[in-house]
Amino acid sequence: MPVRTIDPVEAIRHLTAADPVMAGVIASGPPFALREDGDDPFRSLARAIIYQQLSGTAAGTIFRRFAGLFDGGDTARAAQRLAPGWTPFSEPFPAPAAVLALSDEAMRAAGLSRQKTAALRSLAEHFAAGDLGAHAFAELDDDAIVERVTQVRGVGRWTAEMFLLFHLRRADVLPVNDIGINRAIRRLYALDAMPRPADVLRIGEPWRPWASVACWYLWRSEDVKTVET
Repeated sequence: MPVRTIDPVEAIRHLTAADPVMAGVIASGPPFALREDGDDPFRSLARAIIYQQLSGTAAGTIFRRFAGLFDGGDTARAAQRLAPGWTPFSEPFPAPAAVLALSDEAMRAAGLSRQKTAALRSLAEHFAAGDLGAHAFAELDDDAIVERVTQVRGVGRWTAEMFLLFHLRRADVLPVNDIGINRAIRRLYALDAMPRPADVLRIGEPWRPWASVACWYLWRSEDVKTVET
């Protein structure tokens, strides 16, 4: 069965007809605009690891330092990263083999913890071995990708789901343990307590097969900064 990727027009048409609450969220929210995160799955997952449990500012600084380790002291490129229009998706990223050749000490000096250093090395090993890669992702359904990506040290289900949604643009991703989504569901659907995973699945059933777009609108309704930002 071919994988389904996000079609905003079809998704909004479906969500508006299927769920009156979601219809109101869409009507009062901004136009759907899921930012592309580039075409390199290794960079996307490496960035997700670096950004785990850090503020955006701190994580961005470490990400730039890490990428800068592979510039060979090129001050022109280092200065370019300070330009207002620079994004972590607009610059080349080191190949898995280059990361594996880097010492733990160098990665730690860039600000990475021992755990994230080990996770990045594990990620690079999986890509270098061919277990992960664009060719594999194109052939796998969502559950198979989650299973494969979570074999990487330090990558859990939530990170895999964000990869599905923001990098692969899969259409029907519903992260039941995302705090922003859960807060929005509690407020919009007038729940007495934060929803449990079963509640999220029940409330989100009418959204399928376009749950990813519904999640984007829930995040926006909470003014949550997602991994795309």
